[in-house]
Amino acid sequence: MIAFPIQLLLLCSTSFAFAPIANNAVFTSNLEAVRFDKTSNLWITDDPEEKDGSSYGPIGSLYRAGPKPFLSRIFNAQTYDQAVLKYMAQDGCSRIEAQANMDAFLENPQDWAYQKTCEKNGAYVKDYVNANMSPKQVTLSTVWGIGVVYFFGSLIYNGITQGMLVGSFHRTMELLGVGN
Repeated sequence: MIAFPIQLLLLCSTSFAFAPIANNAVFTSNLEAVRFDKTSNLWITDDPEEKDGSSYGPIGSLYRAGPKPFLSRIFNAQTYDQAVLKYMAQDGCSRIEAQANMDAFLENPQDWAYQKTCEKNGAYVKDYVNANMSPKQVTLSTVWGIGVVYFFGSLIYNGITQGMLVGSFHRTMELLGVGN
């Protein structure tokens, strides 16, 4: 007979676990640095140490996670910043940690989500802040990046100035029987 009241108490205490969040709820981080402003529907921070530009810039994203987060920061800066602030608020972490996680997410969402699931189950916590930031890795990435930019830049320049791309287009059209 005592088991029934305990079960009923447990059922009542967990019944709100799947209820939707009320519209008037305000999310704040453990650090109280980030909050959601309902009037502008934006995540904001008043702490100067947590504002945009207070940690690393787009080049840091390029070195840590590659071109996807770099381009996202360049072309969708507002969306990127809102995602970082929301991550800070939900996880109660610093801006640099939130940016590093956001960069890893933008580079490969499935691997990032898998890593976070493994971390919750007791696996090692990956340090996205210092990923690829050793002096050796930065040097290798810089040399590789310069080589790739030079190769594709040279290919495009020579293709345009020497007419290689035009000739290739005309040959392709002749093979397809389009044109003359």
